[in-house]
Amino acid sequence: MKKLLVLAVTLVTAAGISVAIATASTSRAGDLHLKKECSEYTFLADSFCTITASNLALIKVGSRVVYLQAPGTTSLDSDIVLVVGPGNYALGHVTLDIATGQGVVSLSGGAGQFKSFHAKARVSPPGGPNGADWSWDGKYSFGGRD
Repeated sequence: MKKLLVLAVTLVTAAGISVAIATASTSRAGDLHLKKECSEYTFLADSFCTITASNLALIKVGSRVVYLQAPGTTSLDSDIVLVVGPGNYALGHVTLDIATGQGVVSLSGGAGQFKSFHAKARVSPPGGPNGADWSWDGKYSFGGRD
């Protein structure tokens, strides 16, 4: 009887660990901090900015944020594509008040490693050492909403 109880506890513990490992591998979340510079942004549809810093290893420095609509006179309201590499991109939308440089960006899904990616971040105006780094600060998650 004692051996059977030990076996049952061992199996339940192993099952719990397996579920925890499976959940950890399919659902991750945390803080998102990106910086981008926009020296090649032309204020036309399909122009882009370049990621210069990222706390998320999957979003590499050099990735591009492509804006699919041109800004209006007072705001930017555009769909975007965060292009990380061949077959790896996230889809999203950004709204930005041009006068204040403040806005919100949301990303939801995409392809490759970003199929189940979700993020929402505050957009802050240029700063940094060269005065040209825009910031995205918010939360991200992978999994759970497909």
